[in-house]
Amino acid sequence: MIQDSIVDPATGRKFYLAHPGHVQPDDTLTFVLNLHGGGSSGAWQRRYFPAQDYADRYHLMVATPTAATTEPIRRWVAGADDWHLQNIVESAFKRFGRERVASFWLVGHSQGGMTSSRLLTTDYFSRRVDGWLSLSGGRLGPAELVDGFGPPLQPGQETLWRTSDGRRPRFSSGPPLPTTDLSFIFATGEHEIVALPETSPWADKYGAGPRRRLADVVDSEPGQTYDMQRAGRSSKSWGLEPRPGRARVYVYPDTRGGWLVADVIRLDKGHTEGLEPNIVEALITMMVSAPGGKARALPEGAA
Repeated sequence: MIQDSIVDPATGRKFYLAHPGHVQPDDTLTFVLNLHGGGSSGAWQRRYFPAQDYADRYHLMVATPTAATTEPIRRWVAGADDWHLQNIVESAFKRFGRERVASFWLVGHSQGGMTSSRLLTTDYFSRRVDGWLSLSGGRLGPAELVDGFGPPLQPGQETLWRTSDGRRPRFSSGPPLPTTDLSFIFATGEHEIVALPETSPWADKYGAGPRRRLADVVDSEPGQTYDMQRAGRSSKSWGLEPRPGRARVYVYPDTRGGWLVADVIRLDKGHTEGLEPNIVEALITMMVSAPGGKARALPEGAA
């Protein structure tokens, strides 16, 4: 694997780009745009969902940027961030050629997932993205959050982590359904939601059969990171220190077009424990096996 720190010449902003160390002329790649959550950074996201560790094995090209806005917390905003993210996509595609991009996945944790949902309403991303992996960043369909969900705050921080109307953000409250076709995986911690729904509006869109439970994914090793700023005063729903785990995986079979629709619930986990290695690999395996090619099918010079 090769990992570079790349500068977007249009904005002067840096981002991480990982790709296989040896790419043969007929190899194709899965491109992953890996977005951190509010209050976080690209460096933290690379440990929370370390897709770059699997770049060689699964022929991944993984871009992990950092949002520019820092007040009141670091977060993605429409406008300048969207332009920067488009530049990252174009830069990554040019590196190996758009014709070699087998599929393009948005991955977003928390507010990065909410940003992924918003990006899918834009023409640029809706025409290129083949899949969205939401890491506690909103489900296409309801998933009720537990009471009191959100980061534990210290005195004087009452205005942080609030929406414009003063409420705590509803990370998993169900964004609008995209109008484009794509695969969708929702992964969440057991302690974040009241219960995982048994049905999926996104699966219904494609006429899928009843959900099917696959074998649990068991990890004997912990993830690589957690919310260290709140160590010792966090909650089960927000997340504790990383530790081994077990994840339940559900898929909705027989979708029209073969689009992947899946729900993953990480048992005894909250919002911020980094994903364990086996569940990271299981998610990547699903991603690379799903349909792709939307970006590759665009005409030359498409905006």
